[in-house]
Amino acid sequence: MAWVYLGVAILFEIAFALGTNATKGFTRLWPSVFTLLAAAGGIFTLSLALRTLDVGVGYTIWTGVGAIGTVILGALIYQEKITVPKVVSFAAIIAGAVLLKVAAA
Repeated sequence: MAWVYLGVAILFEIAFALGTNATKGFTRLWPSVFTLLAAAGGIFTLSLALRTLDVGVGYTIWTGVGAIGTVILGALIYQEKITVPKVVSFAAIIAGAVLLKVAAA
């Protein structure tokens, strides 16, 4: 169940990051409310996952996969560019997450 909680926390993390951009510096009410709720949801579900997972593994996967999702959706929603250095960085993050999972087993 911890991995399910972590997956939900990652979705909240992505929503939080994308929502932060939509707030325009927290000057827009509803995107700001959405962003704050997403942040709270992410922290809450991450805390549920960390009842079982090691904090180093859970937090690293949460931020790493969340960052990858944010960059991909940022490209789709905000037309941000995905460059070769970004792709190489994604690969490094994924490799690190896989190694953390293997090391925690």
